[in-house]
Amino acid sequence: MSTLLKSLSAPAPIVLAPTGIVPTRTMTPHVPLQPDEVARDVAAAMEIGITSVHLHARDERGEPTWRRDSYERLVGAVRELAPDVVINVTTSGRNWSDIERRADALMLDGDLKPDVASLTPSSLNFLQSASINPPDVIRGLARIMLERGITPEFEIFDLGMINMMKRLFHEGLVSGRPLVNLFFGNLAGLQATPLEFGLAVERLPDRSLWSGAGLGDFQLTAQLLSLSSGGGARVGLEDSIYLDSDREVLATNVQLVERVHRILAIAGREVMTPAQWREQMGQQ
Repeated sequence: MSTLLKSLSAPAPIVLAPTGIVPTRTMTPHVPLQPDEVARDVAAAMEIGITSVHLHARDERGEPTWRRDSYERLVGAVRELAPDVVINVTTSGRNWSDIERRADALMLDGDLKPDVASLTPSSLNFLQSASINPPDVIRGLARIMLERGITPEFEIFDLGMINMMKRLFHEGLVSGRPLVNLFFGNLAGLQATPLEFGLAVERLPDRSLWSGAGLGDFQLTAQLLSLSSGGGARVGLEDSIYLDSDREVLATNVQLVERVHRILAIAGREVMTPAQWREQMGQQ
């Protein structure tokens, strides 16, 4: 069987991003903000079938926070209700760019230590904000992840970020199998077209374990392109709060995961389990 045919039938990693830093209760009543709310959504999604969860902590007021004690409560709540799920914490530069705050959640130990942490390898603009990722901060975060045995999940928004990711491997700051989320639909990045999608996938390093993510109206398009091409899918209210392109129906995380499963059924694929992920990524 060819490599392409194998990938088209391989289990697909499904990444749940339930909260993010943008959605508020004013925007949607369905976004989980506190640890117990996030944990319930993750547990419900695990019942349907997901591989990993990408976590952003909020404080008691629902505002984004970098503090380690907030991540302790969040990761602990998720571990209690969904002990097998692969835990991914953010190191986003969207609210703060210094390495000290961005790395605080990486210092969790024991059962609370994350399996994965996001790493955006270059700066970028969103429609109304920026994610600032200086080279020294990116290298510093990669070095901390390497020392602590945390797998970086590269968040790729444009082709230049793939070049920077490869450079980090070349410098020995990242090792093992590349783990990648490709983001489509951001105004200043890759667009959710077959041409740009195919080019991004073609540029990835060999053996990359990758998933497609679409921002806003492009979440479903990116998932369709990815799951029909041998990749995985990122899903959740962090990327889109609506279930429909007319923006009339507010989604829940569970509804978005259920929709991904309908696509998987059509494609004849199954979800990659957390155990399968750990085996492929060498984290058994």
